[in-house]
Amino acid sequence: MTNKSAWLQIEDAEKDLVFSFCEDYKKFLSVAKTERLACTEIIRQAKEKGFRDLEELYKSGEKFKAGDKFYINHKNKSVALFVMGTEPLENGLNIVGAHIDSPRLDVKQNPLYEANNLSKLKTHYYGGIKLYQYATIPLAIHGVVYNSAGEKIDIHIGEDKGDPVFCVTDLLIHLSKNQLGKTAREALVGEQMNILMGSIPLKDTEKDAVKENVLKLIKEKYNFEEEDFKIAELEIVPAGEARDLGFDRSMVLSYGQDDRVCAFTTMRAIFEIENPKKTACGLFMDKEEIGSMGNTGMASYFWENTMTELVNLEGEFCQLKVNRSLKNSKVLSADVTVGFDPDFPDVCEQMNSAFIGSGISICKYTGSGGKFGSSDANAEFLAEVRKVFKEHNVVWQTSELGKVDQGGGGTIALLLAKYGAEVLDAGPATLSMHSPYEVTSKIDVYMSYKAYKAFML
Repeated sequence: MTNKSAWLQIEDAEKDLVFSFCEDYKKFLSVAKTERLACTEIIRQAKEKGFRDLEELYKSGEKFKAGDKFYINHKNKSVALFVMGTEPLENGLNIVGAHIDSPRLDVKQNPLYEANNLSKLKTHYYGGIKLYQYATIPLAIHGVVYNSAGEKIDIHIGEDKGDPVFCVTDLLIHLSKNQLGKTAREALVGEQMNILMGSIPLKDTEKDAVKENVLKLIKEKYNFEEEDFKIAELEIVPAGEARDLGFDRSMVLSYGQDDRVCAFTTMRAIFEIENPKKTACGLFMDKEEIGSMGNTGMASYFWENTMTELVNLEGEFCQLKVNRSLKNSKVLSADVTVGFDPDFPDVCEQMNSAFIGSGISICKYTGSGGKFGSSDANAEFLAEVRKVFKEHNVVWQTSELGKVDQGGGGTIALLLAKYGAEVLDAGPATLSMHSPYEVTSKIDVYMSYKAYKAFML
């Protein structure tokens, strides 16, 4: 069973919009390679669209009015965008919530070492990845370092044409007899995911001369010392820009589409919301790939604190209004789902699978066997969403994350549903999810934007 292609359900004029929309999408992917960079880019574009810093209202005590547009920057890793509605907040918000972190390699606190005239950098992987996929591909380094003088140093190496890149090495096929006899999970293990940094020794240096030369170059160009690695935040991601995929250029190949495809489409959707009845909100959260924990994840009190501040700025404060605003909200949890791959048919049940190019996919529940770890949307909310999609010509399909007993996964949905809000997962199908280079269909990207915009109107 295959859903009808969304390309066959739109006019030629809209096809042109799909392709032009995805040109901007590819630029976003190429710039927003980490959650910090995504946060910065979302805020930059929001400011251009007239969004103001909500923190300024916190300090001034100024009350907002309907139609006002705000952003809140949460520790440079999570963002929320708001377009204030004509109805009171206690009636609830229309929320689309995505995440802006992606699987990757993180640099350890004591990372740099030398072995056999090679300098390498130790890492710890972040999120669910197949480690062997990160071997021998060009990698870039992004992040923040503070030196002993307290200066913040932004690090971005490996994206510009003149930059060097880095890599994890792998064993040559000629000597891989034992390695190839292992399971894919064991072919490379965490402590082998070390980044090759250099091979030229520093003259007149007896011990760790290659490592010392790397440190010398780092000091000259970036002005920080080895000790500063201890407090640095450096992430290793695949280098390079997002690219068109296929002779027909119908797909996008890029790192980080889970879940920056939903972040971009949510951002573009809320930019086009004007004077809504209910307040529209776009959430762009960190830490989803490791359970949404930490002070920038959806499981933190960030959302409750933000709603408390907003109710306070609305007028006379009442905690009951905060609780009602959380309970009465309606949410699309904007996250990708697995796209059916004909080369791996056994893990999916085709009648309930999402297909690349068939529109945005709604997923009633995620979780794993027995729906554990899931938010399960009710029929009343599903009917409401279907009506909205139909009224705005959104092409959509339904899906599950693989066969019942095959595996599973989760999103931020249950973390918003706990307040009593209506929540449904909705996003584009993706091939090669969590790999260094994921695949989406441009028509699904565009339909996600249309769906999120219609939902927030």
